[in-house]
Amino acid sequence: MMNFSRFARLSLLASTLGFLAGCNVGPKYVRPNYTAPPAYRGSDDATVTSDAANSLGDEQWVAVYREPELQDLIRKALANNYDVRIAAQRILEQQAQVRITRSQEFPSITVGGTGIGATLPSSLGTQIGSPLVDGSFNVSAAWTPDFWGLYRRQTEAARAQLLAQGWAQRAVRLTLVQQVATAYLQIRAFDAQLEITKETLKVRRDSVSLTRTLESGGSVPLSDVRQAEQLLYAATSEVPQLEQQIQQQENAIALLLGENPGPIAHQDPNALAPPLQDLPTGIPSQLLERRPDIQQAEATLIAANAQIGVARAQFFPSLSISASGGVGGDSLSSIFDPAGKTIYGIGSLAQPLFEGGKLRGQLQLSQETQKEMVLNYQKTIAGAFRDVSNALIALNKQRAYREQQEKLVEAAKDATRLARIRYQGGSTGYLEVLTTDSNLFSAQLNLVTAQQGEALTLVQLYGALGGGWQS
Repeated sequence: MMNFSRFARLSLLASTLGFLAGCNVGPKYVRPNYTAPPAYRGSDDATVTSDAANSLGDEQWVAVYREPELQDLIRKALANNYDVRIAAQRILEQQAQVRITRSQEFPSITVGGTGIGATLPSSLGTQIGSPLVDGSFNVSAAWTPDFWGLYRRQTEAARAQLLAQGWAQRAVRLTLVQQVATAYLQIRAFDAQLEITKETLKVRRDSVSLTRTLESGGSVPLSDVRQAEQLLYAATSEVPQLEQQIQQQENAIALLLGENPGPIAHQDPNALAPPLQDLPTGIPSQLLERRPDIQQAEATLIAANAQIGVARAQFFPSLSISASGGVGGDSLSSIFDPAGKTIYGIGSLAQPLFEGGKLRGQLQLSQETQKEMVLNYQKTIAGAFRDVSNALIALNKQRAYREQQEKLVEAAKDATRLARIRYQGGSTGYLEVLTTDSNLFSAQLNLVTAQQGEALTLVQLYGALGGGWQS
């Protein structure tokens, strides 16, 4: 029976090893402080509500983008887009990396055997009855106990990188939804401008016919005909440019969908409608938990913090233990004979003494990298607040710009109507018609641009609030 003092020593040794195995050198992660503003800049001017319980960023994208065409495009993009699929593959790659890194915490066990044999031909006059002349079977194990948390810290860093890849995928989804919506609104704006141009062409063709009739009757000079033709050709030159932009935009959307270049459905008449008012933004502190880029930056910071522990653990001694056992013999029946067993074990302890400053350099590098990641995390947060503020300011100012542009179009229409009446009555020259008609055409195109800009503010605000990645 084992005496008490020996049992006590073994128990103390086991307790010590268990304690050391649970040690993790290096700092524990603590989220850096960042003071969020009490409210978003621009929320007082924009038609939004700061409801702490609700935020536009929490909504599913199907609840924000209600146009059926746009919804169909977003669904296809999320399913087939190459960037989304690449991001998903990177998650799988990092999952494998976590398994590889974590495997260092456990012993490795290998099984092997050898056999040597031969059968001599009878012509030699000698034949070995059994082909097995010599053989062995062995099991070996090796383990490096993780006393200082070197491998656990490496696993922690790998898991943090896996978390970062997960948030990176969500950031890709958010960006993709934003890109598809932006591209769709852009192509609908081109459609609207093309429609305005074709309507203007009809009016200007009639004007050219009228001036030619008047010129042939001697009522107006030839210069009026040339000015009318100038207006006509100015509009006709816009058509191929707009058609080019539409087809190229279709190709851009097709790439987002993971498809080859081709036509895209874009017929919804309400695509450029103004965004709804009283959009909820939530409170600024919620942004830290919702924005994928902020979460990705924090996960990268956690990994950098764990790397400090990895660098610190390099300063401490490492113990390696290996053992092997096996049996062998000169025949099949004697291989597993207990008398032929062999067992041995080896333990080694290594303590770094001098490496020319390498270990201190690694520690300093990990510490400075961690400080950089803190700054990157804080910068990402500041950029997120800027994005929301810019979107809120644009939401208000673009609405005001669109309203004023609508008034400008109405005034330009009336000015053009009056100029044509005056010209047909002989009270003015065709130069006034040319000027007012050109101003109207430009104002109408600018109004479409203003409508597009206002519609885009919803896309910008939704993305800035961290919405769009939710499944």
